[in-house]
Amino acid sequence: MSSDSIAVAVIGARGKLGRFACEWFARAPGFDLVASYGSDVDWRRSIADSGARVAFEATRAGLGFEHACELLERGLRPVVATSGVSIAETTELDARARAAQLGGLVVPNFSIGAWLMMRMAEEAARWFEGAEIVELHHPRKADAPSGTGAETARRIVAARRDAGLAAFDPPSPGFPARGAARDGVPIHSVRLPGLYAHQEVLFGAVGETLALRHDMASPEAFGPGITLAVRYAATNSGVQRGLGAALERRD
Repeated sequence: MSSDSIAVAVIGARGKLGRFACEWFARAPGFDLVASYGSDVDWRRSIADSGARVAFEATRAGLGFEHACELLERGLRPVVATSGVSIAETTELDARARAAQLGGLVVPNFSIGAWLMMRMAEEAARWFEGAEIVELHHPRKADAPSGTGAETARRIVAARRDAGLAAFDPPSPGFPARGAARDGVPIHSVRLPGLYAHQEVLFGAVGETLALRHDMASPEAFGPGITLAVRYAATNSGVQRGLGAALERRD
């Protein structure tokens, strides 16, 4: 192990993202993959002794907060890739990390392109009268809407609130075909063979529409973002949310 490298453990190493993360850390300069855990291994027993400084958590939707708390208790810095960590839970993780003089990051999507799409959606949200999200993934994706779709909706609503604007009118109840409303923004989830990870954010105003679309063909698109996120989590204080925290502190 190089003295300058970051020792990383991967939890959820047999899942799609976890497998890719293991491959990425094995070949990316500046990282040492010191441990990997599948769902059949109780990582809690040995991860503190693995030598890992950062834990990349990529298990099952809804478990990210619980696992991040346990990692902080064991002195590791979590990078949570699992969807379902709420804003309130991120705030709680931040407080726990600061009390333990640790850091970490909660990342709904590691793609730099997806981050740019969300940033552009925040800007557009201030100028249009309505928005809807269509997210499309392979049929093996368990959660719907996706973490990226839910995060995009949250950021759209927050951008309007910060600008002093009213929330978008939610779709009328009783029409499920209009999508599942998250923070008042309808999200439509598509799961089909042949897809990997795609999202379109549609904005509408009188006489015009704006479409923002991001397409991923393979997990390779996550690699640069994973690198930035783990490097950031290795040294930051507290737990931040979103890849933007790491992108804005590039060095």
